Formats: sequence, C-alpha cells, structure tokens
Amino acid sequence: MSLAIVHSRAQVGVEAPPVTVEAHLANGLPSLALVGMPETAVRESKDRVRSAILSSGFDFPPRRITLNLAPADLPKEGGRFDLAIALGVLAASAQLPTEPLAGFEVLGELALSGALRPVRGALPAALAAREAGRALLVPWENAEEASLASGLAVYAARHLLEVAAHFNGRTPLPAYQPQGLLRQPRPYPDLAEVQGQAAAKRGLLIAAAGCHNLLFTGPPGTGKTLLASRLPGLLPPLQEQEALEVATIHSVSSLAPLEHWPQRPFRQPHHSASAPALVGGGSRPQPGEITLAHRGVLFLDELPEFERRVLEVLREPLESGTIVVARARDKVRFPARFQLVAAMNPCPCGYLGDPSGRCRCTPDQVQRYRGKLSGPLLDRIDLHLNVIRETTSLHSFPAAGESSATVAAWVAQAHQRQQQRQGCANAFLDLPGLRQHCALDSDDQHWLEHACERLGLSLRAAHRLLKVARTLADLEQTDNIARHHLAEALQYRPAQAPNR
Repeated sequence: MSLAIVHSRAQVGVEAPPVTVEAHLANGLPSLALVGMPETAVRESKDRVRSAILSSGFDFPPRRITLNLAPADLPKEGGRFDLAIALGVLAASAQLPTEPLAGFEVLGELALSGALRPVRGALPAALAAREAGRALLVPWENAEEASLASGLAVYAARHLLEVAAHFNGRTPLPAYQPQGLLRQPRPYPDLAEVQGQAAAKRGLLIAAAGCHNLLFTGPPGTGKTLLASRLPGLLPPLQEQEALEVATIHSVSSLAPLEHWPQRPFRQPHHSASAPALVGGGSRPQPGEITLAHRGVLFLDELPEFERRVLEVLREPLESGTIVVARARDKVRFPARFQLVAAMNPCPCGYLGDPSGRCRCTPDQVQRYRGKLSGPLLDRIDLHLNVIRETTSLHSFPAAGESSATVAAWVAQAHQRQQQRQGCANAFLDLPGLRQHCALDSDDQHWLEHACERLGLSLRAAHRLLKVARTLADLEQTDNIARHHLAEALQYRPAQAPNR
C-alpha cells in the first residue's frame, strides 16, 4: 500500500490537539515534500528521519514521497513528529504493516542513529490519547510522565528498531509499568521554624483557609520570605485533577522529569522579571510564572521594585484564574489560578517606624516608593499585614500548635466546609455567591457600610473583606458571619491605598 496514516499530537499551550501524519508514495523522481504548516524544526525532520531509517537497516524508498500533517491550518512545531513520520514512510513502503498503527498515537524525536529522544508535552498528549481511546507510544524518558494518565496503555521504546519490531509482531513491547517514583511529594518547610510573629502566622492561616491573597509589610529580616515559603505546606493536598493540571504545565514548560508529584508549586521570580516572563509569551507562547504557580503560590518579594506595568498584568488573572496570550496567528489560553503572596518594606531603606530611628527617608521618597503600587492592584489583595521586628532569640522553641501539620488540619476543615457549601474557596466566590453565602443582618450590614466609608474602601475591597470574614467564620465552624469576624477582617485592610 502506498498510503499510510499515523496518529500523533501537537502542542498548543497546555493542550494537545490531534495531528494525522499521512505518508504517500508515488512514482517519479526521488523527492520528499512536507506540507501542513510545518515550522523549521518540523521541516528538518525529513533529514533526521532519512538518516534514522537508513541507520536502522531499513530501505528509504527512492520514490516521490509526500508527507501531510493534518489539519493543515494548525502550526506544527518541534521534533515530536519524527517517529510518526518514520513509521508512516515505513508503512507506506510496505516495510511495516498498517493495521496496528490505527490503535496507537506516537510521539518522539529521532536521533540520526534511530534512537528516540524525549519531547515536551507528553502528559497532555497522554490525557488526549486516553480520551480518544488509543494507546500511546513514547520515548522511554517520557513514559513515567505519560503513565500519570490512569487507564491509558503506555508503551515505551528507546530505538526505532524496537518500535518496528513491535508493529511487525516480532518482539511486542510490554505495556509500561509505572515505577511510582513520581508519587512521592517532597516535605514542605514547617511553620514551627518561624520564631514569634503570632499575628503574621494568624494571617497566614486565614490566607490558607480561604485562598486569599496576602501582602506582608515590614523591615528587612523579620521573616517575610520565611513565612511565605510555609504557605504551600498549609494548603490541602492536590486532588487528582488538580495534580494533573500542575503536572501538565510542568510537562509543556520543561524537559526535566517530574521528581515530586503531586506537589503544590512555589514560584519566586526576581523583581527584574519582565511582563512576558510573568504572564507567558514568545513567538511560540510558553507558560509564564503565574501559570507555573497554578494551584500553588506566587511569591513576589520586594514588590515595589517590580516595574509598575509588570505588576498591572497580574490584575486580570487574579480575578479570572486564566491568562490569554494573543498573537496575530492565534490565541493561547493558560490556567493561572494561583495564590499571590507579596512582601515589601515600609520605605526605601526599610526601617520606617523602627524604634532605633535609623530611617532617613523623606516623606516624598516614601510616597514615591509606595506609589509604585496601584490602588486596583492593592484592592485585589485581601490581607495586608504588618510584620514587626521580634526580640532576638537564638535558642527559642516553637510554641504549641504552631506546626504546619496542626495548622493544615484547621485549614482542611475550613476548605471542606467551603466545598460542601459553595463548591469553591471563599476567595473565588462570584457576586451571586457572595450575596448568598456572605449575608449579614441589617445591623452588621449598616455597621460595615459605615466602616468602609470611614476608611475609604472601594466596593471591591468591601467584597473581599466579606470573603475574609466568611473564612474567619469557617475557621470557627460557624454558619453565620458575626460582628467580631467583620472587625478582624477590617484590621487586614489598609485605610487608604496609595494613588487611589
């Protein structure tokens, strides 16, 4: 048969749309044409495929070969189609049977020797292959990652000869058996290691219980970074679907294998990061830091040191949980449901209000420093906490009940109440959900409205204040929001944000 069809998968963002590789042999002068919007790396695959086929002892047909990557309007990138193209050429030239290829999807880059090299995006391709009802054949290095898609038959090979022997029926490949090494989460840092800072730990508990955004303000060396790094350990374990989302993002962003799964990410970009580094981008859109922090924590230290236009790109994903990277050719949507934790100094030198009086910053310098943060961005941060300097103690012992395990148990109870009541964390309540689950009696409502007017809070800030009060009630296992919950939630809002 002079026509063969092999199924494969492309990579667009965190998705894996299907690609059909069609190989056709015709009479005429020997040539090879590759069509279907192939990028440079895909066009170069014909040279890799020819060398791999010859190095493996097969005949490269001296005929007119046409290779079509369908659909034609989907851009094809990378070397992930090398193996599918090689199998198509071998099947079209009758060196391999065509029937077994119909039940497989194949991915893999070929070396000139015929060895298989790993590719990015094996996990989203595995999830898509499972939905399509086909088995998946990948390079050996991608097999453990692909096996995270439970219920999928994964086959792994190291060389083109092994793949050919499998489809010829001479030496069938056994289904890959997961080693289980990826399902060993790394222990998180313990909250008990942070000395003192009872108020900051209370804020961290509230942030974890309701998935609220958090801003620490305080002088250098007070433990702001230390506190932020403990937040992932307080959050509930990832559900299977959430863990697959995190692993999928890792799969498309890096060739490095997963070492710990499932694990909540903790991303800490430097303040010199650009806007595309945070949201993602490039001619071939790749995930940015906010997507890499999906289902985890994005920590921005020295918040005012980031460029203002860089910080403003956070506003949309903080509300929607997704980011759309638009290009002239297409749009790519990345998930970005992260929890923002930021830290800043009270002034440029960091010692404003210190009892030692070492701060020499002028009011104009302090105003310019704080003015780098816009009011709309600060409105989207639910908890504003001042971290004070503690008395120096080199041999202090943690207080009872301050370990991450103890706090995580309280957080888990609060999350369970929220899931049973509304199906999401309090921070993600929409306006109808806010009215239904954060209702107040008339006296408390008038009291809160008056307080918001006195403090100059926007309506968005008032809504977020209600969500924090709802979280405080959940931590106490009560159904109704009380006055003291509102009073505590008010303590975590600044009276007036800069540049409002």
